[in-house]
Amino acid sequence: MKRLYHQAQIASEDSSQLQLGDVLVEGDRIIGVAPTISGVSDCEVIDCQGRILMPAMFDIHVHAREPGHEDKENIGSCAEAAINGGVTGFVMMANTSPTIDNAGVVRTVLESARRARIGSSIYVAGAITKGRKGEELAGIAGMKSAGAVMLSDNGHAVDNPQVLRRAMEYAKHFDMPIASHCEIKDLSGKGCMHEGKVSYALGLPGMPSISEEIGISRDVRLAEYTGVHLNIQHVTTAEGMSTIKRAKDRGIRVTCEITPQHLIFNQEHIGNYDTNYKMNPPLRTAEDNAALLNGLKDGWFDVIVTDHSPHTPFEKNQDFASAPFGITGLETALPSLFHHFVSKGILDWGLIVKRYSAEPRRMMKLAPVPVKEGGLAEFIVFNPERSMTFTQDFMKSKSINTPFIDQTLKGMVERVIYRGEELLVR
Repeated sequence: MKRLYHQAQIASEDSSQLQLGDVLVEGDRIIGVAPTISGVSDCEVIDCQGRILMPAMFDIHVHAREPGHEDKENIGSCAEAAINGGVTGFVMMANTSPTIDNAGVVRTVLESARRARIGSSIYVAGAITKGRKGEELAGIAGMKSAGAVMLSDNGHAVDNPQVLRRAMEYAKHFDMPIASHCEIKDLSGKGCMHEGKVSYALGLPGMPSISEEIGISRDVRLAEYTGVHLNIQHVTTAEGMSTIKRAKDRGIRVTCEITPQHLIFNQEHIGNYDTNYKMNPPLRTAEDNAALLNGLKDGWFDVIVTDHSPHTPFEKNQDFASAPFGITGLETALPSLFHHFVSKGILDWGLIVKRYSAEPRRMMKLAPVPVKEGGLAEFIVFNPERSMTFTQDFMKSKSINTPFIDQTLKGMVERVIYRGEELLVR
């Protein structure tokens, strides 16, 4: 049976304007896109008036926790959380137990991933170093042949520049991006939030912005020397963004990520020691928020990511200094971006589609999924007039360590279509 999505406002990465039209789907393909489509027999009509219809999202920075930490999340629950947030594909980071640092673990993880509802769109990043210890290179050639699409020691910076240089040379040879968590550990020390007036007031050890910024500068220079594609993960400071901008202007192969949380929240939100605001890199200043938002609008950020990092309530309910870094994000990213920015005219849907759907796929050498005739039917329907309350019952992730828990945001992902199949209908 065909399905006709009637009178939706269709979003594209190529335009800031929405186009009113009908979208006709048969099997896994879009067989028609037009201002109106009529006279179609054997067709289910879905009223999309007032809704936004756009390509499904794709996240290149996700912690699915399997293998080894399935109490926090597993690949199946991570996939369900992704669907709940309008995301139909993602890249898993390597900080599992055992670490994804050899071909055998890559194959095992991908076999497990294939059992998820979006399994063929779940990808794996291999570690840069064995055990993510920063000392000895992981089995890069084997991981590449087993299906790894990227290299990252995410959560750990590779302290030794010679080790990172060699990794970059291998990565360039195998045409794999290196995704870098930029941090100088000796500067961050035992810090647990941004170093500044709030950390001093709360009596918490701080992580200075220069820790991240010097790490970015170092890794950019190494990327320039080796010619590798370097992707700077979760940038949080205006100065760090400026360093990347200058590198791009010089033609260095560097891309970078921005998260919704580092656009929306800052150090002031930690006033009551709420560990749902503890992350690494930490929330910075309101001035950084504004600068990063302008950078996203001006095109200096290549991709939006969530850095989805589930933790159990037992872990997060410790005191702020002892609790682990990280928050979940797959389910809240799109509604939070709409609530805080799109609904207020600060960002447009074209930018969201470009940075959270099309460019992440391109970075992983995958084809985008535009809403066009003949294209793959992989899109979402978003209702800007409905609201979502992120209760524990609503969340599909095993963990609920999010600043948005029990908050209501304007906008709702109503439908998720993956290769023609409706995975979510609200």
